[in-house]
Amino acid sequence: MRGYLVRRVLQAVVVLWAAFTVSFVVLYLLPGDSLSIKLGGLEGTATQAQIDAVRAAHGLDDPLYVQYAHALGDALTGDLGTSAQTGAPVARTIADALPQTLALTGFAMALAVFGGGGLALAATFTPLRALRQVLLSLPAIGISMPGFWVGLLLVQVVSFQWGLLPALGNDGFESLVLPAITLALPAGAMVAQVLAKSMTTALEEPYVQTARAKGAGRLRIHLRHALRNASLPALTLAAVVTGNVLVESVVVETVFSRAGVGRLTAAAVDTQDLAMVQGVVLLAAVVFVTVALVVDLLYPVLDPRVGRTV
Repeated sequence: MRGYLVRRVLQAVVVLWAAFTVSFVVLYLLPGDSLSIKLGGLEGTATQAQIDAVRAAHGLDDPLYVQYAHALGDALTGDLGTSAQTGAPVARTIADALPQTLALTGFAMALAVFGGGGLALAATFTPLRALRQVLLSLPAIGISMPGFWVGLLLVQVVSFQWGLLPALGNDGFESLVLPAITLALPAGAMVAQVLAKSMTTALEEPYVQTARAKGAGRLRIHLRHALRNASLPALTLAAVVTGNVLVESVVVETVFSRAGVGRLTAAAVDTQDLAMVQGVVLLAAVVFVTVALVVDLLYPVLDPRVGRTV
C-alpha cells in the first residue's frame, strides 16, 4: 500500500510539472502578450527605448529557457507572477476569486453525483422495461445540450418568467442554484451513463447470482453487492468530470455574471494576460490531480485487490 501511495504521488507531481511546462511553452509561442497590448496604446508618446526597458523589466527579452527557469522556480515558492494588466500578484488574485468558484463547482459536483447516480440506480433497479429505457435515454439528452444554452434557458424561464431565483451575481445560496444546475447537467449525465453500464454488467456477475440464490433481496443486491464494484469506473470518471466542470465554469460564470475564476480567466484571455492564464491552468491541473489522487487512494478501500496488484 505504501508503494502504491508513493507511485500515485509521484505521478501527480509529474502531471503538475507537465501542465506547467506545456502551458508555459504554448503561451510563450503565442503572438503578442498583455504588455504589447498595453504598450501599443503608448505609440507616439513612448520611445522604443522606453518600451524595450519595460519589456526587459518583466524579463520578456530573456531566452525561453531563462524565462522558464525563473517561472518554475517562482512557482515552486508559490509565486505565480504579476498580472500585467492589474499589477496585482496572480496567486492572490486567483485566491480571492477561488472561493466563489469552489462553492459553485462543489455544489455542481454534488448535484451531478447524487443526481446522476440516483438516475443510474433507478434505471437499473426498476423492473419496468419501458421506464428503464426512458431513464437510460435521459443521460444522452443531458450530454447533448450545450451548457450556455441551458444557462440562458434557465435564466429566461426560472428567473425572468417565474421569478423564483436570481439570474445574476454572487448573492447568497440562491444565486448558486441555476449556474450549478447548468454545470451539473452534462456532468451528471456522464456519471449516469457510466454507472448504469457498470451496474448492468455487475448485476450479471456470478457473485450476484450467488447472492440471489442465498435469498438476498433485490435492494440489498443492488446497493450492497453490485454498487460497490460498479462504482469504480464512476469514481475514475469523477476526476475527469471535476476538471470539465472547472473548465465549463468559465462559460457559466460569464452567463450568470458571477465573479470567480471563470470570469477571471475570460478577462485574462481577452487581454492576453499570460501570467494570469498560466496561473489558472496550473490551478486546474492542481484540482484535477488532487481529485484523481483521492480517487486512486479510494480504490484499495473499495477493492482491496487493487492495493495488492498495483
